[in-house]
Amino acid sequence: MRALRQVSEAIVALAWLGVGAWASAAIWFRAGLPRPLLAGVVFAFMLAAGIGALAVIRRRGAMACGVSVGALVGFAIWYSSVKPSNDRDWTPDVARPPVAEIDGDRVTIRNVRNFDYRSEADFDERWEERSYDLSKIDGVDLFLSYWGSPAIAHTIVSWEFADADPLAISIETRKEQGETYSSVRGFFREYELYYVIADERDLVGLRTNHRGEHVYLYRVRMSRDRARALLVDYLEEANRMADHPKWYNAFTHNCTTAIRKHLKHVSAGNPWDWRVLVNGYLDELMYERGTIDTSLPFAEMKAKSEITERAKAAEDDPAFSRKIREGIPLAPASAD
Repeated sequence: MRALRQVSEAIVALAWLGVGAWASAAIWFRAGLPRPLLAGVVFAFMLAAGIGALAVIRRRGAMACGVSVGALVGFAIWYSSVKPSNDRDWTPDVARPPVAEIDGDRVTIRNVRNFDYRSEADFDERWEERSYDLSKIDGVDLFLSYWGSPAIAHTIVSWEFADADPLAISIETRKEQGETYSSVRGFFREYELYYVIADERDLVGLRTNHRGEHVYLYRVRMSRDRARALLVDYLEEANRMADHPKWYNAFTHNCTTAIRKHLKHVSAGNPWDWRVLVNGYLDELMYERGTIDTSLPFAEMKAKSEITERAKAAEDDPAFSRKIREGIPLAPASAD
């Protein structure tokens, strides 16, 4: 019994230290204080967390615990005051928030991105207004784009239409001028969330042709009704963010966890799996669940799903979306 109590106390103490370390990092990245003062504040906060952890282990020191709790409460009050905004000096590629008007089967979307790229940083801006008939949705596809580790990918969802080019949506960070993405800062309210609603040639071609990423395309098993509901859910969220911005979070609200949130809004099931976070293996999860083609061994199906070279070859082709799909395994049958 004593050993169990000691283990419990150690876990609580480590939790104190873990929360203190995370809060200290948040202060370091977000407080905006001069470096000497910032270093002092972080040191004091970590000291308070350490005092609280020591008090737990020794099972005494109510005042010490009070100091630590007070520090955490103060942090929570400050951190909750750090609000997202739509009014910043944004980079051109995320400057305009997309807005959708939905009227029955008809949806009109403003600020659909369709840039012409000469390089990642050199492009001609083109923001479009597009209209779609939701009753003409033919299917849903998922892109996985890899730039380094096979464990991590960027996810893009795209809707195919019987009478129009596909519409792709990528959930990303909204960066300010001079700002670059940092996976560490992505945990600490550094970036607003942004839904890039765009032409596939823009979103996919940018990655294959100018960022050197490797992109895979998977046709997803989903009924037309569910595909429609999913797109509407995405667009309604984009509309909300145009008025009420949200923070991106590299753990809780990123390109893949947000997809899972939208899926849960439109259907039951979709149980949690570790590959939602280690999303480079998301195609493996979908294969196991039968939501992508399983007629071939996984390795062979994945090889057939890579579109990198086809996207490079079709860079300026008006038939870009059709050409990148040539030879891609079809989605498993799904009842409407």
